[in-house]
Amino acid sequence: MADGGRRQRRAFIGSFTAAGGPGIVTAALAPDSGALTPLSSVNGVPDPSYLALAPDGDTLYAVSETSPGAVAAYRVTGDVPEPAGRPVPVDGDGPTHLSLHAGHVLTANYGSGSVTAVPLRPDGTLARAASGVLAHTGSGPHAQRQQAPHAHQVQPDPSGRWAVSVDLGTDSVRVCALTDGGDLTLHREIALRPGSGPRHLAFHPTGTHAYVVGELVPLVTVCRWDAAEGVLRPVAEVPVLPTVPTGDAYPSGIVVSPDGRFVWTATRGEDVLSAFAVEGDTLRPLGTVPCGGHWPRALAESGGFLYVANERSGDVTWFAVDPRTGLPGRAGAIAVPAASCVVFD
Repeated sequence: MADGGRRQRRAFIGSFTAAGGPGIVTAALAPDSGALTPLSSVNGVPDPSYLALAPDGDTLYAVSETSPGAVAAYRVTGDVPEPAGRPVPVDGDGPTHLSLHAGHVLTANYGSGSVTAVPLRPDGTLARAASGVLAHTGSGPHAQRQQAPHAHQVQPDPSGRWAVSVDLGTDSVRVCALTDGGDLTLHREIALRPGSGPRHLAFHPTGTHAYVVGELVPLVTVCRWDAAEGVLRPVAEVPVLPTVPTGDAYPSGIVVSPDGRFVWTATRGEDVLSAFAVEGDTLRPLGTVPCGGHWPRALAESGGFLYVANERSGDVTWFAVDPRTGLPGRAGAIAVPAASCVVFD
């Protein structure tokens, strides 16, 4: 506990246990410097590659990116996460992302190209079975990566009315509704550039725009978002990199600053972070910096710092963001083998 009985700020780091990762790492967060100090690790489920924290900070949820896939819950009132019931199957393969929405955990299942809703009990534990599974359909022009749907992310929109899923295999974003019975129903599907392989989406804090980063083509699609109608309208495409890459370049994470002035992306292969200024319906590139490791799989922001989970170099690096220019400067790192994501309480 911090002074006055308040719980210290913490980070939770996911990893791929199949690649030597420790499972879920808990780290203390120093708000002034952004520094992380590892406190514990728990290897409770295979490949907890993505995590989400309950709003009260007491329960942590993790996917198990396996086939078949599962979701698990942990109590994190102490510094060592404790299992809160058994993992629950998601009735899908390879869940890569999860989020909380309307009393449910939603998972995006990459392997099976679907989105699952798992109900939560009042105490935050998982119900015994999924209440709904929405199967995506379609494909894309990339012969190796887009032969079938591959849901990569699902999250609620800022209004809390819709669930929005991003599918790398179908080059589209789906807007869904969650019924009172826990079923997921398709409201609208929005097509993006063929072959772009959309991976993740981040909303602007005003709720008027969303930014979709492509994995197969390194670009950000800027969209207007109409929460009343549940409509996403692409309005601009902005390259992630300043020059055309000659080797591997697979964007992964995208983050919008809390004040809405900046957007940042991470790109694997090139191993860089890119910064952009938000200018209405487009983004203005500000520059790129090395990510501090190899294969930056995920990107997160907390308190004016950016955190990068570098999967192949096995570390989490953090960067202080210049509040005037929006450019990140490397400030430190900790070792976390096969790191895959970072979330904060």
